[in-house]
Amino acid sequence: MNGKPKTIRLRGSKQTAGEWRTHVERIVQARLTGAPLASTTAAWLGDLPNESHKKLSSVDLVESREAKTVETLDQLLTRFVERATVKASTLAVYKQGADSLRAHFGDDKPVNAITAGDADDWRRGLVDEGLAPATQAKRTRVAKSIFRKAVRWAMIDKSPFDHLKVGSQHNDDRRVYVPREVIADVLAACPDDEWRAVVGLVRFAGLRCPSEVGLLRWADVDWDKNRLAIRSPKTAGHDGHAVRVAPMVPELAAILQRLFDAAEDGAVRVVPRLADPKSNLRTHFQRIIIRAGHSPWPRLFHALRASCATDWAQHFPSHVASKWLGHSPVIAARHYLTVSDDDYARAVATNAPTSTPEGDNESGNASGRGEAHESERIVTKSGESTAYASGRASVRSHAKRESGPDRIRTLPVGTGESPD
Repeated sequence: MNGKPKTIRLRGSKQTAGEWRTHVERIVQARLTGAPLASTTAAWLGDLPNESHKKLSSVDLVESREAKTVETLDQLLTRFVERATVKASTLAVYKQGADSLRAHFGDDKPVNAITAGDADDWRRGLVDEGLAPATQAKRTRVAKSIFRKAVRWAMIDKSPFDHLKVGSQHNDDRRVYVPREVIADVLAACPDDEWRAVVGLVRFAGLRCPSEVGLLRWADVDWDKNRLAIRSPKTAGHDGHAVRVAPMVPELAAILQRLFDAAEDGAVRVVPRLADPKSNLRTHFQRIIIRAGHSPWPRLFHALRASCATDWAQHFPSHVASKWLGHSPVIAARHYLTVSDDDYARAVATNAPTSTPEGDNESGNASGRGEAHESERIVTKSGESTAYASGRASVRSHAKRESGPDRIRTLPVGTGESPD
């Protein structure tokens, strides 16, 4: 750019010449200052025909397209997955999106040869596959992220996926409430108390499974106050959200007490089988549900956590229920809470009583704020001293409240019918 001035000759209207002049001045300014190129100019460069682009590269304003190393889709996808610093569940979603792109374009497709029209064809293919709208949205979000990385890594100047709309990632058809009658059957069909603890912790205390259930230790169980300290890898990166405290209802307390009594001395984890990250809970849980006389519901463990969230939302203020679940009221409404036919029936019934937090507290409190219990000191399996409620009457005193008549019924009970 030093020495004799270089000239670019164009054929076209004054408007075209003015547009070129604006973008060329921006390119020159960016090269002089080292600042990033304006997004509109980068997009303009990306859309230029090869012959027009050569005019700029001939005067050393841009790198020649021919000089660039042509990288394949396989190279992009491999680099994207290898450099991802995300949790295993998110990485699995990334790989599903990458596999979808591979299947459509092929591994050897040059990244810079994929156009916006190709991206439209790929998105239309998701619809033709019959994928749910939420799955289509998730795959699109991943594809957009991958090609934004391609721009950042200078593989391409502009992402051909930028114009695609992600859409909603929520699938209300898979949102199911699992009533307590069904859970009673499932608990009875569980092969041991470890499995009952897994089901109970998710359905009655809203733990995420397997991540939060697997991290629960005996030292986290406050027997005296009927509370659980829950460590959450999902929210650990947010200030004040690494650990939350949730109530331990009588059904769950009874399960954990039996499991604690049978645990070996020095045991730390409440559910030792989840120490193995390869544990296949889903397949075994499906068998348990079928053995209990019911059909497996969509999103097995998420549905249990969502059902717990719905119960709490019916009986406690939103900020309390959300605190116990470990997310905001907005997220609860978007991902967890369900409305059943029973809700509508109770709303229109003549003189139907309305359930309130105060009314529920008259017959017991799920958070453990009921009558004082006689307690004694013991040494936990992890070697720590704590207190626990020794009176079995305390469990019975709460049972009436937990089996009240105003529970939502979404899954059919005792019929074996599918909720779908």
